Amino acid sequence: MKFDLNSIIRENVKAMRPYSSARDEYVSNGSKMVFLDANENPYENGVNRYPDPQQRNLKQVIAKQKKVNSSQVLLGNGSDEVLDLLFRAFCQPKEDNIISLPPTYGMYTVLANLNEIEERKVELLPNFQPDVEKILNCISTNTKMLFICSPNNPTGNSISFESITKLLKSFNGLVIIDEAYIDFSDQESWVSQLNNYPNLVITQTLSKAYGLAGIRLGLCFASAEIISVLNKIKPPYNVNELTQQKALKRILDTNAIQKEIQLILEQRNLLISALETLPYVTKIYPSKANFVLAKVDNATKRYNQLLTKGIVIRNRTTQALCENTLRFTIGTPEENKLLIDVLKTL
Repeated sequence: MKFDLNSIIRENVKAMRPYSSARDEYVSNGSKMVFLDANENPYENGVNRYPDPQQRNLKQVIAKQKKVNSSQVLLGNGSDEVLDLLFRAFCQPKEDNIISLPPTYGMYTVLANLNEIEERKVELLPNFQPDVEKILNCISTNTKMLFICSPNNPTGNSISFESITKLLKSFNGLVIIDEAYIDFSDQESWVSQLNNYPNLVITQTLSKAYGLAGIRLGLCFASAEIISVLNKIKPPYNVNELTQQKALKRILDTNAIQKEIQLILEQRNLLISALETLPYVTKIYPSKANFVLAKVDNATKRYNQLLTKGIVIRNRTTQALCENTLRFTIGTPEENKLLIDVLKTL
């Protein structure tokens, strides 16, 4: 199926001219200049100037690390802003629809409701893989986007390469793969396939493996054409100066990041081994993320017991296919040991 990007862009977005800020009109080349163009406070304190609206230095490093072109990268105020921009650019309120695959990340539903877009939910199969034929049968002429979280939250598993490939080839809309947890997986990122599928969009985040949840930086990878559409509608200064500086410093420290990831993976295996010994744990789901989902005899009871011991986990029992499940994020070795010790006393 030949993908036609122009056919899914909202008409008002096609007609838009993006806001041109002072920092868009004049891009510094490093020369010493007197900036009297943006009505800024002239007294230097490190953040008195507007940030680069295109985050050029940061994008160059990210593009090099991910082996893509800078024109294929968009940065947002968390990946939630990136997802919202996708809704705003490609989905006409009260007319279009999107498809999600529960149990999955809850913001897809929130953003669909916020933007007045119908959400068609196609539950995952019992093995937490997509029902590809059911998804394809659910698509209509007004279906603009399909959201796939891989590794999936809250289940922790990766979605099969074959399933995603078939959906990419069969759907004349955007297939958005949310890779928030990809750094903990042994599966290759779909960023490597970006040039093979014009309807492929990948979102990632610095909130998980990079340990930067507090600065709110989301990444989006897509064709230069899709990124250009999103750039038209994004707020001009959506990523602040402090976030850009902190992110740039952190992503260059690759050795520290890899050490932390490796330690989390080791602790994940340790927690799984401990869970396997507990009589009230009835199933442990395979994980490619920095958390483990486990089925227990009574999730609400066990959740409350842990709370009384000062340990906060996530009760996922209200989610589709997740009755009586608890989600355990992997903490430090000390936190993990405390969790395991308490679990053994319940």
